[in-house]
Amino acid sequence: MSVLVTGGAGYIGCHMVIDLLNAGEEVVVIDNLTTGFDWAVQNAGKLYVGDIADDALVSRIIAGHKVEAVIHFAGSVIVPESVSDPLKYYLNNTAKSRSLIETCVRAGVKHFIFSSTAAVYGMPDAASVNEDVPLNPMSPYGRSKLMTEWMLRDMAAAHDMTFAALRYFNVAGGDPEGRVGQSTANATHLIKVACQTALGIRDHMDVFGDDYPTVDGTCVRDYIHVSDLAAAHTAALTYLRQGGESIIANCGYGHGFSVKQVIEAVERAAGHGFTVKSAPRRPGDPASVVSDPTRAKTILGWKPQYDDLDQIVTHALNWENHLRKRNA
Repeated sequence: MSVLVTGGAGYIGCHMVIDLLNAGEEVVVIDNLTTGFDWAVQNAGKLYVGDIADDALVSRIIAGHKVEAVIHFAGSVIVPESVSDPLKYYLNNTAKSRSLIETCVRAGVKHFIFSSTAAVYGMPDAASVNEDVPLNPMSPYGRSKLMTEWMLRDMAAAHDMTFAALRYFNVAGGDPEGRVGQSTANATHLIKVACQTALGIRDHMDVFGDDYPTVDGTCVRDYIHVSDLAAAHTAALTYLRQGGESIIANCGYGHGFSVKQVIEAVERAAGHGFTVKSAPRRPGDPASVVSDPTRAKTILGWKPQYDDLDQIVTHALNWENHLRKRNA
């Protein structure tokens, strides 16, 4: 029996492959390499280059590798792009997920773990966001992910397959052993942008808004180390295999840091400052979004190992420096 990781050559997916291999799982990956990299898939994982909506290919993979569970990361993830090109997101994140789910049901896959997002909450009026907060996604990205959650809920009610939908907060960092990390050149993640600026890859970085009702006027977010996020998926897989009911759970640490605090952490890791400019607020950015991860910890038994901003930033900076040398 094996686990199929869709989008397994991407940022979070390649860390998932490592975590599964460390757990002794047989791993197979499908990725169209639009934003992923074939070299990011560890040697013990089998990579198929293709599309998750290719029913014939996915069916062959499931049958040929006796796939018992699917962990689904493949999709598009840039919120502003989803606003300017919504149909791309409803295709990649919703329609293609529907095709994948149908193929899995037909092939008899037992468990499905889905990469969802805190964007389904929109701008919650709560200091700490649990899974029962009203859902009000503000972007096509968030809506496209929520639609897939709905499909999974309805699928599980009608078929013999359980699911876990994990709602990510702000994913950051890189593999502690330096094997993989966030490698997309134009990624918009704050910590990656700050690390690139510290290394001189960018001449400056912008802070979008400094007048929010927070500790220092900049937005506060809950940053989770990518390796801890991968471990949450493995915990969800174990939970489902042991007979657990389908579940939706937040993945975050339950506390946040401001943009300025993140920049200060990057400066500490780099050993120097860098140019930061003030820019206007971006439409739709809430002042603060922090998770309540109680459900993941108590029901899935998830135990984070890297809940430390300086450690997250150091791993991200180390990987960015590795990429700079690799691409030189």
